[in-house]
Amino acid sequence: MPKIIVIGYRDDLDQALQRRGLDPHYLVPAPLGPEKGRSFTCVNDMENAQEIFRAVLSAQLEDSAGVLTVHEMGVFGAAYLRQQLNLPGNTDSKTVLRFRDKYLQKSSLPPQVERAHCRYVAKGTPFADLARELGEAFVIKPANGAGSLRTNIVRSPEEYEQALEALPGQSDVEVVAESFIDAPEIFVDGIWGSGHLQWYSVSRYHASPVSAAQGGILAAHLLDKRRHSALFQQAETLLDQVLGRLGAPDCVFHLEAFVQESGLTFGECAIRLPGGLSPQANKLTFGVDLFDAEISLALGEAPAQPPKDSTPDRLYGYVLLRRSATGNLTQQDFERSFLLEEITYSSSPDAPPGPYGSVGHAMVSDHDELKLQKKIEEIVRFNEVG
Repeated sequence: MPKIIVIGYRDDLDQALQRRGLDPHYLVPAPLGPEKGRSFTCVNDMENAQEIFRAVLSAQLEDSAGVLTVHEMGVFGAAYLRQQLNLPGNTDSKTVLRFRDKYLQKSSLPPQVERAHCRYVAKGTPFADLARELGEAFVIKPANGAGSLRTNIVRSPEEYEQALEALPGQSDVEVVAESFIDAPEIFVDGIWGSGHLQWYSVSRYHASPVSAAQGGILAAHLLDKRRHSALFQQAETLLDQVLGRLGAPDCVFHLEAFVQESGLTFGECAIRLPGGLSPQANKLTFGVDLFDAEISLALGEAPAQPPKDSTPDRLYGYVLLRRSATGNLTQQDFERSFLLEEITYSSSPDAPPGPYGSVGHAMVSDHDELKLQKKIEEIVRFNEVG
């Protein structure tokens, strides 16, 4: 059984690797080890290329068939390992950095791409300087962050200081500030290959990932191309401008954008699998397996050819469920209240939280996008208030 190196761990990818007959060895931060029986090495920092290379050498994984990552923090290390071990896939560290660092990414885009103004925040930068340059409200976050962690909207010197306390580094390239864009967010997941867009889908967040990272509920659903033809065309144009200009390798990608009256404003783009249940929602809706595509690319194979233009029978969405405010919701409560495609929910106070503080998830679908959106809003409200 061929060995494959995986930086980070998630159950759904592990299942996809098993279906492909691969034997994964995981590089994971303690204590986030994989399921019992899986081969793994704990590392302190998934972004430390030297550390993960030492872990690979110590585990004698030089003859592996490929390397991939499930986390934003692992994309640079994955490229470095491919480079050192002569493995398939992207080995260009400079290209990876344009997809990791928010300032490098935004400053590399062509002028016709609308985006937030972004700059590094060196230690000691006064709030007044940033407010004068970026506006009364602006965003503070790690330059190479992921999942909206440690991302804060600041409107005062006090909030600015609090945000910086969560980012205590000394580096001049560790923190960025961006102008705040108050608009609905969409995200685009897809496959890019040979310098061209191969396939994509568009989804809408129920609430921003920033609010979800600060205690809200993350939920999203796929959009109907027939209902949003202009938006889809704008998304295609933006994808070509961003992925083409940044020199994206063959990859699965995840791009976020803001919807404004003037069109789409670019948020950020990653060359990795999307988070949440987006891969599952895409497979159920379109039959496109992004997990399998990511694995194929890691092995040096072309992903399965996605459909050119499919009109799905049903659209899917998901909710990452949190522990309720009252603490007494159960999985049976959700099952009695809603018609769900899939539901997992732990009401145990000892259940370890997953991404965005989730203790479960719900997958829903409908023939009509507006009905699907309403279902998701009702589930979110039920999760919040019971």
